[in-house]
Amino acid sequence: MSDAVKIAGWGLLILFFAMGANWGTDVAYRFHAILLMVVCATMFIWSIRTAGSGPKDPDGPVPETGYMDGVVRYGVIATALWGVIGFLAGVYIAFQLAFPMLNWDLPWTSFGRLRPLHTSAVIFAFGGNALIATSFYVVQRTCAVRLWGGKTAWFVFWGYNLFIVLAATGYLLGQTQSKEYAEPEWYVDLWLTVVWVAYLLVFLMTIVKRKEPHIYVANWFYLAFIVTIAMLHVVNNLAVPVSIWGSNSVILFPGVQGAMVQWWYGHNAVGFFLTAGFLGMMYYFIPKQADRPIYSYKLSIIHFWALIFLYIWAGPHHLHYTALPDWAQMLGMVFSIVLWMPSWGGMINGLMTLQGAWDKLRTDPILRMLVVAVGFYGMATFEGPMMSIRSVNSLSHYTEWTIGHVHSGALGWNGMITFGALYYLVPRLWNRPALYSNALVSWHFWLATIGIVLYAASMWVGGIMQGLMWREIDDQGFLVNSFIDSVAAMHPMYVVRALGGTMFLLGGVIMLWNLWKTIAGEGAARTQHVPAE
Repeated sequence: MSDAVKIAGWGLLILFFAMGANWGTDVAYRFHAILLMVVCATMFIWSIRTAGSGPKDPDGPVPETGYMDGVVRYGVIATALWGVIGFLAGVYIAFQLAFPMLNWDLPWTSFGRLRPLHTSAVIFAFGGNALIATSFYVVQRTCAVRLWGGKTAWFVFWGYNLFIVLAATGYLLGQTQSKEYAEPEWYVDLWLTVVWVAYLLVFLMTIVKRKEPHIYVANWFYLAFIVTIAMLHVVNNLAVPVSIWGSNSVILFPGVQGAMVQWWYGHNAVGFFLTAGFLGMMYYFIPKQADRPIYSYKLSIIHFWALIFLYIWAGPHHLHYTALPDWAQMLGMVFSIVLWMPSWGGMINGLMTLQGAWDKLRTDPILRMLVVAVGFYGMATFEGPMMSIRSVNSLSHYTEWTIGHVHSGALGWNGMITFGALYYLVPRLWNRPALYSNALVSWHFWLATIGIVLYAASMWVGGIMQGLMWREIDDQGFLVNSFIDSVAAMHPMYVVRALGGTMFLLGGVIMLWNLWKTIAGEGAARTQHVPAE
């Protein structure tokens, strides 16, 4: 593309967003228009300054490998930073539940606005950047080629993080479409769709041009995650904008159909974003850190196909005892129970990869972190099918037990395996012989593990107590406890949960310091790489 076309394009976008800032019908839309106008103005000035200088590789490939690692480095940094931000938001809203005065009677600091900020920061900012960065790293190493598409990978990184900023600021300004884990409004959803298609093209075309004849199983999981999330995102966010100059939109699916589509999306966001993608990480980083091959490659293939077929059907278990037809509820329950088997097959495969290397757990805190993550994966994938059984769900639904289940998986499985992957990647990406401090990794491990146990255990106990209090009746059939009684009874559990979250946050801060010191280290010898060419 010529410099003149780029400059003209940025100029037109500046004009369009200036019109949006002037004509926008709500605060969030006008704020986003101003933000995007500033971004486009920056690119406009940059395009003028670099006009005529010729094409440059923004990645600056590492001479020893030829791999495109610059975008992976940025992804690692973004993952660590967003992680701490998301954990901090989570700790704050945990203390809000224990001490409601921390809402400060302000709309921007209320639980209702900070809660989606926390979930999106942890799932999409922390988890999403981890998946993008590790997938770009893994696909290059396992295919022995550089990323396809030149600067497209950089567009994916910056475009995705722009989506995070737009979504987060929209939440704080009170503008969402009121769909859990799919809160961003229509124009933010459209932008993410463009970025995600670019991500799919980069990953898929890198596999197509591979020099290795075999496609390693980790890439299967990454590709399944990318393709399925694209489908889920598009269908669940089908909406009609009220105006091109406003955030408001009308969701295409009404009533119970809308609920079904939402939890088809919501459950499979867990199934493919937080499970399949992170299993790709497991199948690469555990064998690499343990220096052992996958225990059973055949089992990994069975694990993949069983997971892909079964997970997509399990969403209705979120809608037990609702207006959803009974047959759909039962279908979701049955597939959820069957899903337990392939999930544990994957867990066993991950753990048994350490066969002959169990002694390394005593001396290698990174491997310890990765293995504990797999343990939490097994625990969460047993508890989930159990909670999908209607008789169990009648007790657990709407209680904090569900929150404990979600966080044992999100913090224990997704968090710990991401921490292990970051600790593995940083010395290799910045050519350092080792991490700044393994002792700090051990501190992080124990703080995170104890924090997760405190968090999950308090929510399990408190959630079961909630469910029992809500259903307790006297001899005449009247409820024994009022709702506020159950809220008061939960106070000690909320305090323990907040303390557990604080420990997890402190572990994240220690990780950030350790990674920063590793990156900033001087005089480190270069590590050896396998060439891409």
